[in-house]
Amino acid sequence: INWEIIFIKKYSHSHSMDKSITLPPDEIFRNLENAKRFAIDIGGSLTKLAYYSTVQHKVAKVRSFDHTAKVINTSISCELYEISVQEEITARLHFIKFENAYIETCLDFIKDHLVNTETKVIKATGGGAHKFKDLIEKKLGLKVDKEDEMTCLIKGCNFVLKNIPHEAFVYAKHADSEFRFQNTHPDIFPYLLVNIGSGVSIVKVESEDKFERIGGSSIGGGTFWGLGALLTKTKRFDELLQLASKGQHTSVDMLVKDIYGGSYGSLGLTGDLIASSFGKSATADKDFSKEDMAKSLLHMISNDIGQLACLYAKLHNLSRVYFGGFFIRGHPVTMHTITYSINFFTKGEVQALFLRHEGYLGAIGAFLKGAEEDNPNQYSWGENYAGSSGLMSVSPDINPMQRARSGTFDMLEMDRLERQLVNLPLLQDASSYIPDTVDLTEDALAREYWLSCFEEALDGVVKRAVASQPDIPEAAERAEKFRQKYRHKLQTLRHQPFAYGSLTVRSLLDTREHCLNEFNFPDPYSKIKQRENDVALKYYQKAVKSLEELSWEERQFALVRVELTAGPFCEQLERPWLVDAYDQWIERLKGPPHKCALFFVDNSGMDIILGVMPFVRELLCRGTEVVLASNSGPALNDVTNGELQILTERIAAMDPVIQSGLKEDRLTLVQSGSSSPCLDLSRLDKVLAMVVRERQTDLVIIEGMGRAIHTNYYAMLTCESLKMAVIKNSWLADRLGGKLFSVVFKYEDPTRKPSKDTVALTPS
Repeated sequence: INWEIIFIKKYSHSHSMDKSITLPPDEIFRNLENAKRFAIDIGGSLTKLAYYSTVQHKVAKVRSFDHTAKVINTSISCELYEISVQEEITARLHFIKFENAYIETCLDFIKDHLVNTETKVIKATGGGAHKFKDLIEKKLGLKVDKEDEMTCLIKGCNFVLKNIPHEAFVYAKHADSEFRFQNTHPDIFPYLLVNIGSGVSIVKVESEDKFERIGGSSIGGGTFWGLGALLTKTKRFDELLQLASKGQHTSVDMLVKDIYGGSYGSLGLTGDLIASSFGKSATADKDFSKEDMAKSLLHMISNDIGQLACLYAKLHNLSRVYFGGFFIRGHPVTMHTITYSINFFTKGEVQALFLRHEGYLGAIGAFLKGAEEDNPNQYSWGENYAGSSGLMSVSPDINPMQRARSGTFDMLEMDRLERQLVNLPLLQDASSYIPDTVDLTEDALAREYWLSCFEEALDGVVKRAVASQPDIPEAAERAEKFRQKYRHKLQTLRHQPFAYGSLTVRSLLDTREHCLNEFNFPDPYSKIKQRENDVALKYYQKAVKSLEELSWEERQFALVRVELTAGPFCEQLERPWLVDAYDQWIERLKGPPHKCALFFVDNSGMDIILGVMPFVRELLCRGTEVVLASNSGPALNDVTNGELQILTERIAAMDPVIQSGLKEDRLTLVQSGSSSPCLDLSRLDKVLAMVVRERQTDLVIIEGMGRAIHTNYYAMLTCESLKMAVIKNSWLADRLGGKLFSVVFKYEDPTRKPSKDTVALTPS
């Protein structure tokens, strides 16, 4: 279907629009019928629209059956809980970016699809807000309320830095991975924002509401555009940058070696350093190419801006410098020249940082100004990968899947999370914590394997999704749409691995979960988990009894073995293990008990009931309080907090140790705030963080491949930690020098020297 023709014919009053619209309009302006509030940022060439909507989607809920009645025939399976799929309404923010040439067409589409909007005002910012004011009011019937451009920019920048992990990146043109994403510091303030529009504004941001323009320059993007047009007769900004990307500035610029025959050693100036921009044009008797002049001009402007930024950063003692504005706009050639300039003038002490979503900052800020009564900053928000187009390189030479940014619609969606997320208080250094063990954007072999692995597993995921809803006829159709969307995401990530920040196994899993939720498959494993939990409970008392009959040392090893193998009937695992700190753990257990253990749990069924709970039981018997942290929402076959509450109640009914732990508040169940098979310790439920502090937690236990191998293998904590997993992937096991089902048992005590029994989970 040629959506361009349908969209343009139906909604455009102009026949001059010749750009390609790559998605159907209802896939661009999603959920418009439930839009509640609007904001718009109109620049010289791009419009950024923001709106808030409520999204109705399905969620899986569990409710305990009444088991108070005596069961006479114990051989009959008695389900623990009932599973129901309910409708739930959540909040979502939509941000859409498109060329100003489309503005009238888009406003017509919005007008025709608005149903439930509650507001009569649209917040507007940007230089074009005045120009298009009458058109917006006429088309949408909303009063335009203009907001200060710089205030909106800062509010938007604060918002993305706080809510989107891997928002900031360093650009490295000649590296294997051109985008190197940075961890966001828990405290994002203070920072320097260098906004390069027509001119340059340099802003020091000290807090949510305190910022100051401390400097600037009239030599900015407008200078590059204007002088470039005079020199090359090229009127379009993007075409001018394209010329610059092909040029050689050394043909036009005078270098140090052109003056001194080489470097100027006593001043520390290398020979290839620019001594005079356009210096050769005054003496050379020849014509210069458009490409070379554009490149020389770009270097001249970028070096000037870079030096200014460095001077202000040093003057105000700021190490974080973010660059944004239409001059940047994700263009590799501008990011490279700015980066080079910053590195040169600071001798590498300050990095030039760019933002994945810098084009949306004004629209986000304008929206936040209009939504202040709802206090959106009191919530945590998460990027919805299913509805976001991601960061795209705009250099055709770098990427074969290039889309000309000026000819497409970019989208960003953010969902309001039920719980406020914070750092685990036990992280040694939250600012340097990196959840993921391997960055697939930098490891090409691992990237190819995991992308292929997820694509090959897609048929099985689709079958599982359909099987989870056997009584719903349209489930197969929705599952096929899920397949298409997730496969498209995987194909995009093959060519644009940086699209959603650092590409990791965790992000691939999370993207899959987002796509499943998008098509109303909230918990495809719910029935499987229910059956496995029911079976495992039947063996709990037998397992505990067999453990109690062992000597102390035999029991400790049995507990670890059962925890690792998810059941007492598996073959005993032979030591030494791939990572084996078991001896150090046993020596520690011979000492005084821990005050409180935080246990991040993994799978349902045998794992939680016959692996984790006996381990928890032993800790309670030692006098250690236990906090069990489980997923807030479903992911694969991981146990959720709702399920764990019911399971623990059933176990307590047959185990006095667990029962007294609950009654005396020595065993606590808390949501982690996560809905992922992996674990990010920088985004945990605020309530969990509070419990960790109050209980003076001195031991953290993390189990499972997703939480202890793919993530957190290198996490450094202020207290003792235990990371346990069996490697159930043959490719990964082989790469780590082990075999399938190799064991990782990593015990760390920050007060002692690191164990030698540790392998690096990176390729040799």
